[in-house]
Amino acid sequence: MTRESARFQFSLLTTLLAGVSLVVQPSAVTAQSPKPAASDDGLPNIILLMSDDQGWGDVGFNGNVRIHTPHLDAMAKQGVRFDRFYASAPLCSPTRGSCLTGRHPFRFGVLAAHTAGMRVGEITIAEMLKSKGYRTGFFGKWHLGWVKESDAGSRGFYSPPSQHGFDTHFATTSAVPTWNPTVTPDNWSSWGNKPGEPWKGGAPYVQDGVEVTNNMAGDDSRVIMDRVLPFIEENEKPFFATVWFHTPHEPVVAGPEYRKRYAKSGSARQNLYGCITAMDEQIGRLRERLEERGLSKSTVIFFCSDNGPADSLTRKGVASAGPFKGHKHTMYEGGLLVPACAVWPGVIPAGVTTDVRCSTLDYFPTIANLVGYKFASRNKRPIDGIDLMPVIRGEVKKRPTNLFFGYRRLYGGVDGQALISGDWKLLREAKPQGRVRLYDLAKDPYERNDLVKSRPEQLKLLMDRLQAIDHECQLSRDGADYKY
Repeated sequence: MTRESARFQFSLLTTLLAGVSLVVQPSAVTAQSPKPAASDDGLPNIILLMSDDQGWGDVGFNGNVRIHTPHLDAMAKQGVRFDRFYASAPLCSPTRGSCLTGRHPFRFGVLAAHTAGMRVGEITIAEMLKSKGYRTGFFGKWHLGWVKESDAGSRGFYSPPSQHGFDTHFATTSAVPTWNPTVTPDNWSSWGNKPGEPWKGGAPYVQDGVEVTNNMAGDDSRVIMDRVLPFIEENEKPFFATVWFHTPHEPVVAGPEYRKRYAKSGSARQNLYGCITAMDEQIGRLRERLEERGLSKSTVIFFCSDNGPADSLTRKGVASAGPFKGHKHTMYEGGLLVPACAVWPGVIPAGVTTDVRCSTLDYFPTIANLVGYKFASRNKRPIDGIDLMPVIRGEVKKRPTNLFFGYRRLYGGVDGQALISGDWKLLREAKPQGRVRLYDLAKDPYERNDLVKSRPEQLKLLMDRLQAIDHECQLSRDGADYKY
């Protein structure tokens, strides 16, 4: 059996917990965890890495033998590989909000891209860590509101990282080309400008509110990392760095030397794989610098993608969700499952793999426990994630909460939702017709056998839970979690 086929043939753990509540109450983020290796302050440095539209199957550690991702593969080998890691939505903005808050996007009203900004009433990881004395920096694609106040248009709001706990940011509002990010690529015929014209005015990046025009040529992941490294080298305080790459979101372009590595492939794959390899190279550069500065053992690095691969590239057979059904914008596993791993030398043992269902919701409570954070009584609110450290240590074999997903843009007839309760998954397709599906993921991980007609009692149980969760999230959106 080849490495690829071996990785793609796996079993799912049985995780059905009858009657489990969706919401982890605020007290759950203060559970006791062993004190890990940390900085001189007693607190670990924390880095959140995220790619954009990278499918579950578009990385070496998930069995793709054609793509070159040696540094991500090393992270997965030297730390933990999450085999069932879910984005909170099958598209960018909602997932990004879930990463920072530990809450379902439907709670804070970011239901799709460019439909809202992050609310200042939300408490982000950056705000949490600032209260513990951290320096906080954001780098890359924000997509939770406009980063230039002058650009805030009819859809969405001015809501830059500086309003959400980040001391410094080098950010774009949304997508840029993955090569030469200020210039519209050749052969580009989709949204945006014509080939050769400035991309979004020619200065899509802002550094703490000021447009950046220097050091903007070449690989976009390198452009981002050039700003990350000086930040992490300021060692006066523990740091929190959020690094959200644009790779491999369209416009997907790789530099000549990266395309050459895939010379036997077609142009689309050369660009997709090439830009992912370029991003991987920058992740290796980051880890090398941490090692040089003596920071590796005091730094935990998490990596994931924000959703499944783009439909335009999966249709061509270029981007891959592995063996899973669906792609970005769909509620099937291929739209929600993403590649994910974490590394922390001396704390996370090498070679750990887990099939426990984990999520972007879980970063907040995990980090809260690592630093001993507790909500002030006036700020208590539902937290939907769980602590990943007991999962990594093998102490948690089954997820103790349900997972809820949503993507809503009613004007376009889009209203997709999904619920995973144990091994059962209920989904309503985003479109067409919002068809309802029911799957037993333990027996049918690739969602081939719809059980809606044969299991009406299970359908009703999960539908009732889904409606209850949706209603609870609506109450959160309408003000239940905030003090006015």
